[in-house]
This record gives sequence, structure tokens and C-alpha cells, in this order.
Amino acid sequence: MMQRAIWVFWPAFIVAIGAEGVLFTLVDPMSLHIFNEPHHYSRLAVYSVAFFALWLFAATSSALTCFFQRTAAEINRCPLRPVERPVGCPKREESDACC
Repeated sequence: MMQRAIWVFWPAFIVAIGAEGVLFTLVDPMSLHIFNEPHHYSRLAVYSVAFFALWLFAATSSALTCFFQRTAAEINRCPLRPVERPVGCPKREESDACC
């Protein structure tokens, strides 16, 4: 589980750094408007909020990549141990189970 978290958050962090660099090279944070009104936040606050928003978007992309790369066996695997499976389940380890 920790390895998948690293697969998601580390590339997203690197992408957010690059995206923030490109974004604020082109746009001055003090010239931004929120709902057509000028904001009264410091540059540091705008940089911080933008970084975490970009990191969230990049992490979502990485998480979707990890989600869609699962194999059919991983998707169809039963999360219960054989003895915990409901009665009648064909993969339950009992003599009276069907199949």
C-alpha cells in the first residue's frame, strides 16, 4: 500500500513543481481575479494554494493510472478468506458448498 502511495504522490509532486514554475512564470499572482474581483492575498498564499491544487490534480491523474493498470485477477479477487465466504459460494472451503 505504501508503495502505491509513493507511485501516486511522488510523480505528482514533481509535476506540480514544474506546472507551478510554468504557471507563475507566465502569470503574476497579484494580477489574478476571483469571481471578477481582485483578491487581497499575499503572493506566498497564492503560490501555496496553487501548488496544492496542482498537486491534487496531478495526484488524481497518477491514482487513476494505478487504478486502471490493475489486472483482471486483481479486480476479480475475493477479499474474503475461503472460510469467511458466504454459504453457497463456489470457492468456499466446505464439503457442502456447491461445485
